Amino acid sequence: MNKETLSTLETESQKEAPKIKLALEEKYEKQAEEEKLQSINVKEPLTPENLGQDTVDELPEPSGYRLLVLPFTPKEKSKGGVIFSQETLDKARIATTCGYVLKIGDLAYKDPEKFGKPWCKKGDWVIFARYAGSRLAIEGGEVRILNDDEILGTVKDPESLLHLI
Repeated sequence: MNKETLSTLETESQKEAPKIKLALEEKYEKQAEEEKLQSINVKEPLTPENLGQDTVDELPEPSGYRLLVLPFTPKEKSKGGVIFSQETLDKARIATTCGYVLKIGDLAYKDPEKFGKPWCKKGDWVIFARYAGSRLAIEGGEVRILNDDEILGTVKDPESLLHLI
């Protein structure tokens, strides 16, 4: 290297400003990393839109005259932008009266004396009593197993119903 190049390198390194370390910078970086890890680990609640066929296949088969229903999950944020607490959302999930039919047992709606035709089919949104059926906890939420006569009706859009929040 020639003398001119060396002098240029030396002056550039001398001109570099010393690195300034802000007092809380490390703390905030650490918090951001932890929040990112938590958001990765938290699974969003199951809905018919994010429910894959492989997940449905892993769920129990309803026997006899029973139906497997995925309860409606309310939105975490209102139309006005209010974010609901986790406790409020959990209460709403437990007390929901609307669900999505995932599977139907082989004897459901087969009794000719009781049912003229099936009240619902796989893929319908149904209304049922508040604490009807058996609740089964699964990863990402819960499912309910209901008797075929516990279905009160069908609805096109579950968001058209008012839910407890």
